[in-house]
Amino acid sequence: MLKFEHVTKVYKGGKTAVKDLNMEFQPGEFIVFIGPSGCGKTTTMKMINRLIEPTSGSIYINGKNILEKDPVQLRREIGYVIQQIGLFPHMTIQQNISLIPKLLKWPEDKRRERAKELLKLVNMTEDYLDRYPHELSGGQQQRIGVLRALAADQPLILMDEPFGALDPITRDSLQDEFKRLQQSLGKTIVFVTHDMDEAIKLADRLVIMRDGQLVQIGTPDEILREPADSFVEEFIGKERLLQARPNIQTVEQVMNPKPITITEDKSISEAIQIMKDQRVDSLLVVDRYQVLTGFIDVEMIDQNRKKSVNVGDILNTQAFAVQKDSLVRESIRQILKRGMKYVPVVDEKQRLVGIVTRASLVDIVYDSIWGDVEAEKQEKHVG
Repeated sequence: MLKFEHVTKVYKGGKTAVKDLNMEFQPGEFIVFIGPSGCGKTTTMKMINRLIEPTSGSIYINGKNILEKDPVQLRREIGYVIQQIGLFPHMTIQQNISLIPKLLKWPEDKRRERAKELLKLVNMTEDYLDRYPHELSGGQQQRIGVLRALAADQPLILMDEPFGALDPITRDSLQDEFKRLQQSLGKTIVFVTHDMDEAIKLADRLVIMRDGQLVQIGTPDEILREPADSFVEEFIGKERLLQARPNIQTVEQVMNPKPITITEDKSISEAIQIMKDQRVDSLLVVDRYQVLTGFIDVEMIDQNRKKSVNVGDILNTQAFAVQKDSLVRESIRQILKRGMKYVPVVDEKQRLVGIVTRASLVDIVYDSIWGDVEAEKQEKHVG
């Protein structure tokens, strides 16, 4: 799908931005370039659509050398998303999304239908089609920027720190949303970031660069377990020692499969009794199909006790949850970043299947950091 052969970029004045890059990627991979500022990651990405021309070497897409193609045509065949979004303020959302299809001379009705389809993918209704960018939040504008890159159904999408300007919560949700989109649509993504958490979360393969050169390439797990050198180890961050326990990878392996729940039709009094009996200060709320609908806690009950009768009256529907096949490291990151005591675990149909608590994750981190030390002590004792 995408191949670099001895690619070098030297700017006027003799500064080498990228030196002798050799790498190859398969269709459908999520490829993340990361490294210190000035390492050449953005230059490398921009050479793919010839916004920057290589000084030497070749780049192939589907076996064809991009240097032999017309640059304008090449760029129309590749999606491109930047941090500043770049939506045109005088154009409607539909017109922004349909920019490349219009250049490719798609008929108007086909362009509108495509825009509707794409909005559904990010849970936005067709009501947004005739709005203008200033009427949308920052997160919504960023979604439109991503959709515009998907509009002409290009198989390859380039993304240059697309979520960098967003607040942490919006950024997290967009990362989740885009990873899901990428997997369902089978797109090949080349993504540039300076955020290691983002890189590890999104990447199928990580490309770590330094001073214009490739230092290490591999899956996040491979790099976390076997960093190539001290630079990679330091750049990744030694706090990510969870990978010392490669046998523990998914949330399903560590979750408690019996979370304490209640349904919306139950009374506040019943909720209080369950909390007392189970010695907990919050309850997850599910429907009759075990689909997670939200949560309640003691503070919510205390604030609404006199004016509410049922759990459904005070339910908070903004319950953050992770999929059962999510990586444990991602759940740890979410718990620490959001200051959460626990994370509900759901299946592909959003049915509640378990819960991961802060305490259970602390045990895993403890084992991963000190487990080997304890084992060595025991061996010496036995010896």
